[in-house]
Amino acid sequence: MAVHISSPSPSFQSHNLPHRFPTSSPSSFSTGSLKSRTPIPRIKKSLGFSCRSSNEDFYIDAPESVGDGFSFSGGKYSIGDGTSPADEWFKKGKFVKAHPVSGTGEKAKDPIFGLTMGGSSQASADLFRWFCVESGSADNPPIILIHGFPSQAYSYRKVLPILAKNYFVIAFDWIGFGFSDKPLPKNGFDYTLDEYVSSLESLIDQLGTSKVSLVVQGYFAPAVVKYASSHQEKINDLILINPPITAKHANLPSTLSIFSNFLLGEIFSQDPLRASDKALTSAGPYKMKEDDAMVYRRPYLTSGSSGFALNAISRSMKKELKNYIEDMRTTLMDDSWKVQTTVCWGQRDRWLSYDGVVDFCNDSKHRLVELPMAGHYVQEDSGEELGQLIAKMIRKRSFGIS
Repeated sequence: MAVHISSPSPSFQSHNLPHRFPTSSPSSFSTGSLKSRTPIPRIKKSLGFSCRSSNEDFYIDAPESVGDGFSFSGGKYSIGDGTSPADEWFKKGKFVKAHPVSGTGEKAKDPIFGLTMGGSSQASADLFRWFCVESGSADNPPIILIHGFPSQAYSYRKVLPILAKNYFVIAFDWIGFGFSDKPLPKNGFDYTLDEYVSSLESLIDQLGTSKVSLVVQGYFAPAVVKYASSHQEKINDLILINPPITAKHANLPSTLSIFSNFLLGEIFSQDPLRASDKALTSAGPYKMKEDDAMVYRRPYLTSGSSGFALNAISRSMKKELKNYIEDMRTTLMDDSWKVQTTVCWGQRDRWLSYDGVVDFCNDSKHRLVELPMAGHYVQEDSGEELGQLIAKMIRKRSFGIS
């Protein structure tokens, strides 16, 4: 049975970022040789890149030491002085080490030029570092919030304070995203869905939580369900937010599949605007504020490994998602599945069609909650509403909290 949730249309601020390139530099640009009675002086200025947003300039011309030697680093909020939204978010979290690093232990090198990557692109020597944000009392029932592809734990920033009133809430960045480790493929992690399943098991074991409720959004849902299928005894509730759940959902939207392409994928995955802004705003009605945009862009501005990870997981999704969706459907419809499961669906999702979702929930006897004003990233479009819904569902069904 579908539950229809009415909500006011969210209001977000949107900024356009037109690019303005420099006209000259001492190394690669000049005014040229023009025939004129009056000589035109050669103007020397430092090579820079700027884009204008809200009447302010954003310069990507920070020294190489700030980034990893491969990517640019800079912009209004990339100066690393602790005042940016990304810095403020980072202060709220901590690193948790979980899942062993495989491979030879050699220094990671970028796959294009073969140059050794900087420190920010190197993984830990023993266990991967996961960036986790915790909120609420550890004495309360635990909930783990799992972001989608591509996104970050930051996407749950509006959900966390609502759930923290009665629960112990943990949101983390997957390996390859946000502030967590981003090893280059074949340097300890190859970004296959099987690896994400096993690494999730390692993280949850390391967190040491008691029986937990899992909330997962988007394309990582099949991997989380596969983990849950082998650990039902550890899970109270499973809440799936716009998961790929029908056969048609196995094909990635063009916005994401482009990252898996040969050569072009490597190039586009290094573009912060394409990898973060476009990926988030093309999936639904979400309009990104500049402060939020700079949090999502930060990994791509400061480390080339973020783009290489995006390229690798895109290829894995393209190859493996179909089989994972089939396995997820089988698991959730099997009589042996005992975990209380709810599907929350933002009906303005531009990536995943709503066709077949109602039929699946009816056939599997799982509850369906519809959010008509939200898109693929429900936690961005209707974060407060989603937080209240999660709290109500878990309180009523699992813990008997009045």
